[in-house]
Amino acid sequence: MEMTWRWYGRGNDEITLDNIRQIPGIDGIVWSLHDKVAGAIWEEERIRDEVLYIQSKGFTAEVVESVNVHDSIKIGTNDRDYYIDIYIDTIKKLAKYGVKVICYNFMPVFDWTRTDLYKKMPDGSNALFYEKKLVSSVEPKTIADQILLSAGEKTMPGWERERLDELNTLFTAYKDVDDKKLLENYRYFLKRIIPICEEVDMKMAVHPDDPPFPIFGLPRIVRSKKHLRDVLSLNNSKCHGLTLCTGSLAPNLENDLPAIIKEFADRIYFAHIRNVKVFENGDFIEVSHRACEGNVDTVKVLRTYFNHNPNVYIRPDHGRHLWEEEKTCRPGYGLYDRALGVAYILGIWDTLESEKP
Repeated sequence: MEMTWRWYGRGNDEITLDNIRQIPGIDGIVWSLHDKVAGAIWEEERIRDEVLYIQSKGFTAEVVESVNVHDSIKIGTNDRDYYIDIYIDTIKKLAKYGVKVICYNFMPVFDWTRTDLYKKMPDGSNALFYEKKLVSSVEPKTIADQILLSAGEKTMPGWERERLDELNTLFTAYKDVDDKKLLENYRYFLKRIIPICEEVDMKMAVHPDDPPFPIFGLPRIVRSKKHLRDVLSLNNSKCHGLTLCTGSLAPNLENDLPAIIKEFADRIYFAHIRNVKVFENGDFIEVSHRACEGNVDTVKVLRTYFNHNPNVYIRPDHGRHLWEEEKTCRPGYGLYDRALGVAYILGIWDTLESEKP
């Protein structure tokens, strides 16, 4: 297992690589060019500069998260090949500088959805929260405006202001795209990019839908064991795989996470470890990484990886905001709770190592 940490880049993340170096056990940095919106060209110089900077601090830079897929590709418009060509160009450039895994998603309009970025918890911390009734009763733009207001000046992949300013236009463009059509468009995308991935040895790791059920009438195709099976069947290449995010799949209580990991172990290239507490009314909130805190049995999840995919890249996913850091940190991406998550995950892993015959 290679423990990694998601980092938003120089001048864009209040947490520095020097801070991260002080967390025991971090091997690699999960990075991106976070100013690049979907469909933008990634310049080779910038890729090289970022990789060399990360490596200069003693980390690997083998996983990139958020090379976002342009809506034209998901919708299947006439200009999709133009944007796929740009995506292929980015794959080639990243491979040239040692990137081995690209995490991306195929969610329409919203990459993830919450209704409160700083929901107060009983212990005084706060965390990302999803209120089911609110999502079903308000217009999408109301949620989008609220999220952008709460985020302030922080960049959040999938919630780029330029895209969300055109929200009504986006929803109109998706009006004829159902699950079947989205899967067809995804198959087309994979048919174009996977041969290139095979040439340069790049693993594409699609992220599950977050949350794992339909919202605002939009299609959702990566949200359960059946959906994961269908998605992987679109292309049998080993370059087509998964980012298995426990926190994204867990709000659907029918998702048996250890069973899912076991079935798809050889196609999981990146693992996000996150815990959520799901309430009876369908609301959920993100909690600490401890198994007893929420609906994700972190211990069983890690034991399954240990037994079936021990070399996977892992990172602690969203953490709570502790000790008033919500005043400065990016929602879900503070320093303290994610560092506690690293220690907890590695403690479990060390125990599993010690128990080996």
